Amino acid sequence: MLPCSRRVPELLLRGRFAEAFCPGLSPTAKVPKNTQEHEQGSAVVEFILLGLLLMVPLVYFVITVGQIQGGSFAVVGAADQAAKVYVAQPDGSTAQAAAEQAVSIALADFGHRPDEATIATTCYPTDCQAPGTAVTITVSLTVPLPFVPFSDSFRLAASEVEASSTQLVGRFR
Repeated sequence: MLPCSRRVPELLLRGRFAEAFCPGLSPTAKVPKNTQEHEQGSAVVEFILLGLLLMVPLVYFVITVGQIQGGSFAVVGAADQAAKVYVAQPDGSTAQAAAEQAVSIALADFGHRPDEATIATTCYPTDCQAPGTAVTITVSLTVPLPFVPFSDSFRLAASEVEASSTQLVGRFR
């Protein structure tokens, strides 16, 4: 039978492992220097490189999902406020202008530019100012990828989010 130091590599002969498999060997046994010299510092390099390779994409993914979630909240609030503002106005032209302003303010609160959004207004029946008319405002927003260093003409989108809200025009205004 081979001695304990021949069966188990010398780097593993430390601590509890040495006590369990080599009962005659003391746990403070010294490993020869020549086996340790080529291993110094490589764990730090591997930890840093693997940490960067794994953490950078993960952090970017979390930031992108946060941007999409923020865009979702922005369009829901913008559509709701725009529909409420629209039905409170006395005529169609001021109602559309007020709705667009409400959308731009709601999007700015979440850090999005108003030119990234589109607004669609539908009325049932077709007269948008008649009492009892259901006015639906739909807001669509293109959420750009964060930290992409391209010009404004070439923007990569992470997602497009959309929300709509319906309000009834009241009899008394």
